[in-house]
Amino acid sequence: MSGGFVLTLVPDETVKLHVTWTTVRREVTDYAVVLTLERGGTEQTVRVYDGAHGVNHMHRYTRTRGKRPAETFHDGDLGQGMRAAREDCQRRYPLLIEGWDR
Repeated sequence: MSGGFVLTLVPDETVKLHVTWTTVRREVTDYAVVLTLERGGTEQTVRVYDGAHGVNHMHRYTRTRGKRPAETFHDGDLGQGMRAAREDCQRRYPLLIEGWDR
């Protein structure tokens, strides 16, 4: 089964969190949590968390250098990683955007 949703993190709709996942029974088998920012009329990727290859990975993006190499960010299962990624983005999105803008 697959699912997903988009959260608007600020009222002006320029910062969004896109969450998608796949499950088998109740176990998350893959996911993506993507923090985006609208700049100059274009949606820019700021941070991606995913469960590729069964590991909780995180990719930082920068405005000037684009996608950076994957880093492991959580040692738990993919469901725990997905929830941790969502919480991190919701709590720290201003800092994540600041890091992207460098």
